[in-house]
Amino acid sequence: MYFSSKEKTLRILYNIITYVAAFHLKIIALFNSKIQLGVTGRTNTFKILKSNISSKDNVIWFHCASLGEYEQGLPVFEEIKNIYPNHKIVLSFFSPSGFEIRKKNPLTDIVVYLPLDTKHNAKTFLNLVHPDLVIFVKYEIWPNYLNELDRRKIRSILISALFRKDQSFFKLYGTLMRKSLKAFEHFFVQNDNSKKLLKSIGFNNVTVSGDTRFDRVSNQLQTDNTLDFVKHFKQDKLCIVAGSTWPEDEKLFINFINSASEDLKFIIAPHNIKSHQIEGLKSSLQKKTILFSEKEKLELSNYQVLIIDTIGILSKIYSYADIVYIGGAVGTTGLHNTLEPAVFGVPIIIGENYKKFPEAYKMIERGGMFSISNQKEFNAIMDSLVLNTEKRVQSGKANASYISKNRGAVIQIIDYIRK
Repeated sequence: MYFSSKEKTLRILYNIITYVAAFHLKIIALFNSKIQLGVTGRTNTFKILKSNISSKDNVIWFHCASLGEYEQGLPVFEEIKNIYPNHKIVLSFFSPSGFEIRKKNPLTDIVVYLPLDTKHNAKTFLNLVHPDLVIFVKYEIWPNYLNELDRRKIRSILISALFRKDQSFFKLYGTLMRKSLKAFEHFFVQNDNSKKLLKSIGFNNVTVSGDTRFDRVSNQLQTDNTLDFVKHFKQDKLCIVAGSTWPEDEKLFINFINSASEDLKFIIAPHNIKSHQIEGLKSSLQKKTILFSEKEKLELSNYQVLIIDTIGILSKIYSYADIVYIGGAVGTTGLHNTLEPAVFGVPIIIGENYKKFPEAYKMIERGGMFSISNQKEFNAIMDSLVLNTEKRVQSGKANASYISKNRGAVIQIIDYIRK
């Protein structure tokens, strides 16, 4: 790949910034356990790769920023695994939240942290992995890794990509980032706007395939979603599920639950399940409340609120919901997955900060999702969905229809890869 003098200068600055960031991360890690996981994990990456990959192995490399991107790419990963059963699969994460949860999974052979994006790390990583095919998910763009992939002519594809005009690729100062996109043989993007933005900077190797998450959540309907403890807790009452909540979300629920009718059941699945936060939430509720971890000791049906202090079962819990609230958009942490409950045909409530989530716009337009910005609005929409059965049912149907009509991204991606 040819670089002009300006681009070479930008690369030098980028590499300096990366090394400075690496130094500061080590300092911050002394005071932050999550960052410490990433810093420590990255020091083991090359050792893990050396121990598990030989020069004779055929390898495919999947890279995801975090757990959300992994779930997004999973239906594609599963199909590729079926197509290339004799290849070793390397899965890399940048974030601990992805690595720590999926470091053991039935799909991939090797799971590692992606080392920081330096020229040395990129060359060493690719020397060890020597992949035949590389799949990046959504918008993980690391210039040194991508430039090295391009230099080696390794087949690389970006799936479920989502571009916005405020990203650096489309700014005057974004030369380096734009250049790195040349590593991708093809872009599979979520919407027409992403395609138009890529075309504006000279990329025409783009297919609007949609979001692979629609295929992912649709597969949930084919699995057994039975959870006997939820069935026993819910009985025949209306059940409201709050998924991936943060304290600012829970504040809304605390006020609503404490004045709610005894005929309603509530399930709250906080994003953070640290014991002191779970206990704080429980103590703030005036209704009879039980934790998931207590379910074997107490009679579930006697309680009105169930707090899920574990992970990995929320997608199944949504199948029992009559109304769902999804956290993250009241504050600035980012809206969590709204497609998981939508596939079960239930109305969804979210906060007001959802501008980076096109699926939220679509479901709001279709009448299946409702955005609130304060307690008064929260109470009003919750009451209307509880009391108006027709509205609740029709809103849920709108969400189920939206999911169904947007499936098919995986087929397009796999058909292309097979060419």
